[in-house]
Amino acid sequence: MKKVRVISLGGSLIIPEKVDYTLLESFKKVLRKNYGKNKFVVVCGGGSIARKYIFLLKKEGKPIKEQSLAGIRATRMNSNVMIQFFGDEANKSVPMSMKEVRSNLKKNKVVFCGALRYAEKETTDGTAAKLAKYFKTELINLSNVSGLYTSNPLKNKKAKFIRTISWKSFDEMASKIPYKPGQHFILDQNAAKIIRKNKTPAYLFGPDMKNLNNYLNGKKFIGTEIKE
Repeated sequence: MKKVRVISLGGSLIIPEKVDYTLLESFKKVLRKNYGKNKFVVVCGGGSIARKYIFLLKKEGKPIKEQSLAGIRATRMNSNVMIQFFGDEANKSVPMSMKEVRSNLKKNKVVFCGALRYAEKETTDGTAAKLAKYFKTELINLSNVSGLYTSNPLKNKKAKFIRTISWKSFDEMASKIPYKPGQHFILDQNAAKIIRKNKTPAYLFGPDMKNLNNYLNGKKFIGTEIKE
C-alpha cells in the first residue's frame, strides 16, 4: 500500500510576484519520481493573491471572517491552477471535504485542494495539519524560506536556523504571533496546536526541491523537524 504524504504548498511558491516556472516544474518532477511508493495530498496556500483580496476588504472595513473567506477563494483558485499544471496525474476538480480528498486519492496520484472550509484563525496550514491527522501521516510544509528561524530571515540576516524543535516549543513560538488573515508565519498557530495535540511529525522545507526529494527517500536534507 502506498504511503499518503500531506504537503502544505505555500502560495508564495505557487504565485509569487513573478512566477517561478522552474521551481514548480521541479516540484512536479520530485512528486513524479516518488509516485511509486507514495500518493500526495497538496494543500495550496493563497499567497500574494489572497493578501491583496484581504487588504481590499480590510480597507473597506469588512469583518475578519469576510476577509478570510476571500483568502479561501484564492487558495481554491491556486489549487485549480496546480490541477491544470499537473494534468492527468491530478484530480479534476477541487475537493471541499476530507472525504472528497480521500475519494480523489483513490483515482489519482496527487490531489490538490485549498482550504476545505472556513475555520476561525486558520490558514491552509491548519487544513493540512487536519488532513495529516486524517490520513495518519506526517505534515510537510514548503515555503519560501528553508525552515524555521529565530526570526524572519528575509528581514533579519542575523536570524538563526532551527534544525529541530519540539511540538510544545513550536506551539509556544507560534502562539506569540498575533493571528491575521493572510499571515506570513511559516506554519499557522492553529496548525501548531493540531500537530502538538495529535503528535504529528512536521517537516519544514524551503524552495529547493532537492531537500523534499531527499526526505522522501530517507536521505539527508536541509529543513526543520518538529517532533517530540
